[in-house]
Amino acid sequence: MSPRAIVAALVALAIGVAAGVFVGRSTSGDAPGDLSIDAGFARDMQTHHDQAVEMSFIVRDRTDDEDVRRIAYDIARTQSHQSGQMAGWLSAWGLSPTSSQPVMGWMDDSHDHTMPATQDGALMPGMAVQSELDRLGRLSGKEAEVYYLQLMIRHHQGGVPMAQAAVDGASQPEVRRLAQSIINSQTLETETMTQMLQERGAEPLPS
Repeated sequence: MSPRAIVAALVALAIGVAAGVFVGRSTSGDAPGDLSIDAGFARDMQTHHDQAVEMSFIVRDRTDDEDVRRIAYDIARTQSHQSGQMAGWLSAWGLSPTSSQPVMGWMDDSHDHTMPATQDGALMPGMAVQSELDRLGRLSGKEAEVYYLQLMIRHHQGGVPMAQAAVDGASQPEVRRLAQSIINSQTLETETMTQMLQERGAEPLPS
């Protein structure tokens, strides 16, 4: 099964679990609107997360290093579950999984200065472009480990400011809680992966 197919299967499973949690349960106050911070965050962070899961499954097959495989598995498991949660929210709110709103259009100007630069051709800050995913799939051993860690550090650095914007502005407490947990886990994982890179004699990608 391809990495993309695995991602789709995991997210579908998580959506089913999340939807079950929301049956018979109302959100706090009125459900968020289509152009809300809550909805925009749920849509965009799903996309961001799904690529992290894809990269993690790619590297799983490219190295035998237990530490890299372990952190890749943890990232894939956590982010696929979170992606399912966010899809479940949109369903419970009666909103489409997609929107005509521009990507990251839900973020206000006060967060612009915290965002890292977007890679040319990437959908959102931190995300890899197709040529980078293709390169990761061609590498093996230490080269795959280093490149995965570099890509994932950059990926996390792009995701954290998005989560902070949701912590600051989302109306739903469950959205703010998840966003804060993303900040906490990805900050810690970035520190761990930076140390792993240093142990391999490499540095993060330039910002």
